[in-house]
Amino acid sequence: MTPLRPIAPTAAAALVTALLFGACSMPAERREPGPRLPLSYPATRSVDQTDDYHGTRVADPYRWLEDLDAPETASWVAAQNAVATPFLEAIPRRDAILARLRELWNYERYDVPVTAGGRIFYLRNDGLQDQDVLYVSDGEGSGPRVLIDPNTFSEDRTTSMRTFAVSRDGAKIAYSISEGGSDWRVWKVRDVGTGADLEDTLDAIKFTNVSWSIDGKGFFYSRYPRDERGRGDGSKQVAIHYHRIGTPQSKDPLVYAITDHPTRNPYGQVTDDGRYLIIHVYEGTQTNGIYYRSLAEPGARVVRLLDHWDALYFFLGNRDGVFYFMTNKGGPRSRVIAIDVANPAPANWREVVPEAEETLEAASLVGGRLIARYLKDANSVIRIFGADGSAAGEVELPGLGTVDGFAGRIDDEVTFYSYESFTTPGRIYRYEIASGRSTLFREADVSADLGGFETRQVFYASGDGTRIPMFLVHRKGIARGGDNPTLLYGYGGFNASETPVYRTRWIAWLEMGGVLAIANLRGGGEYGEAWHLAGTKVNKQNVFDDFIAAAEWLIEQKYTSPRRLAIFGRSNGGLLVAAVLNQRPDLFGAALPAVGVLDMLRYHTASANARQWSSDYGLSENEEEFRALFAYSPYHNVRQGACYPPTLITTADHDDRVAPWHSFKYAAALQKAQGCENPILIRIETRAGHGAGKPTWMQIEDFADQWAFLAWALGMKG
Repeated sequence: MTPLRPIAPTAAAALVTALLFGACSMPAERREPGPRLPLSYPATRSVDQTDDYHGTRVADPYRWLEDLDAPETASWVAAQNAVATPFLEAIPRRDAILARLRELWNYERYDVPVTAGGRIFYLRNDGLQDQDVLYVSDGEGSGPRVLIDPNTFSEDRTTSMRTFAVSRDGAKIAYSISEGGSDWRVWKVRDVGTGADLEDTLDAIKFTNVSWSIDGKGFFYSRYPRDERGRGDGSKQVAIHYHRIGTPQSKDPLVYAITDHPTRNPYGQVTDDGRYLIIHVYEGTQTNGIYYRSLAEPGARVVRLLDHWDALYFFLGNRDGVFYFMTNKGGPRSRVIAIDVANPAPANWREVVPEAEETLEAASLVGGRLIARYLKDANSVIRIFGADGSAAGEVELPGLGTVDGFAGRIDDEVTFYSYESFTTPGRIYRYEIASGRSTLFREADVSADLGGFETRQVFYASGDGTRIPMFLVHRKGIARGGDNPTLLYGYGGFNASETPVYRTRWIAWLEMGGVLAIANLRGGGEYGEAWHLAGTKVNKQNVFDDFIAAAEWLIEQKYTSPRRLAIFGRSNGGLLVAAVLNQRPDLFGAALPAVGVLDMLRYHTASANARQWSSDYGLSENEEEFRALFAYSPYHNVRQGACYPPTLITTADHDDRVAPWHSFKYAAALQKAQGCENPILIRIETRAGHGAGKPTWMQIEDFADQWAFLAWALGMKG
């Protein structure tokens, strides 16, 4: 095992505080009455499993927990839940937190509408509905009607509708169904006019949308080959097929498969004019390819337009044989280029919108205009350009926040977008493209005094001097005496940006008297590809250093202290929390690593999808990358006898994106190593996946557990 990382000089005061006040073992009088300590954990069998990585022998004593279907694993899960559930239910504040979360969640909310054939389609939730309901209006003057209600799919509402695609004429809709949070989807087709499902059913599908042909008679989609049981084989590559409405899936012809590279996957998109099938080819998250095939010529060959794998390219639309792309080729903060497919050599590319000081996060070609969504210090800025790149103004926003939407086709006259911030629930706006006029379409009304909170953006220095932004949200006028319970959240990976968004769980935390801190770590996309790459592979430790520096800054600025500071993150953010917990257990009063990637030497063995993460993480097969992975891998860096703060690990046994055995193995290692009475709990949901599609009741229960655990661990009163 590698030792704990040296404590930075700037953390000296934090260490003294930890030693004096017991950050890792808070005095009992600081905590609410409730669960009894110490806990007796279920026995976890240890096996003699050792692997050789480039001459380094690495033990993996809990490898057997990777067998998710084994009865012994199921018994272990039940035994761990039998410890965690009573502990959490014994926390006095849990019932009050649960009740308040239900109240806060109970507000009407909408997703950004899409239009087709004169109809408007949008998702709506009346408050406590477990799944959002899809509505359709048969025109701007007509009232909405329910088209698809996923709450009727299963008794416990854990079967959800994940994505949908409407035919060009608005007459039919293809929609996908997920059971228990699985990434595997079943696609069905519904007649919009009658509201009845057709006979079409497609499976062996995940991580794909569908794209309708312009005549509305069918759609293109990507699917996996089937295994010996007839199920989708996620260890193989997908191929593009075409489904004609009214025919069985077994008759769907193959459109395109990649046969010259074992890990690249193609996905199809029909252009607005119906002339081309754009083939997006992906392998990881840092580069991709773009191919195309003419749909106007039967039997036309596939043209590999962009096949150098030197950058990311996102297709925006086409006009008269000219394809528009957003790309970070030639500009790490991204720009818009145009490629004439008759003269596609890079020397002939035309720059339409040059790289700006801000990061171009997304763009769309709608109504003959380019709508560009930028990030300026992690806040949205919307600029409008003509198709020739001429500036056509900005969309005025209500304040600093996050914007999404602006989807549509090149001949649309209207599009929709959303705006939200940490304390502003989602507002939906209708945008007239020609005039640039925005009008409010829908607005949420919540049962909370949101005006009592304030948001600040601060900047702090990481260990190597890099300037890192961080959002702080808290009650107005809080005292900075070092005693505020504070929740530090981060992600730091896969080019994903942490921007101001409204989340009910955050409001509940703020009402409890907590401070919310969200750090914009390297590895994300806030400042373009260079920012992203600075937190990947052998540079991944930068992400953890950024997070540690955020914690130290909050302590130095007297917002909080180690015994009152908790950390929280999900998925790649769960990796972040666990790695930092291992490296600096003295710095935190509690930790919530959720659905995390925690065994960095074997993460890619779980599925072909997981191997795609190697563009960010690297692979243990590569010696240099192994050294970096082994240095921070949470499962491999637990220190025997260290005093870790109270920790609640959460996962789900149906998670087929990040395998739950990551959390199982880490929890077993942490429980064995714990050198003090602070609890190490793992709560395992048995009817959920990675998070998408989780019903409202389950989300409320989940955060009631986590916030109650923090209230107990941090000694929160009131």
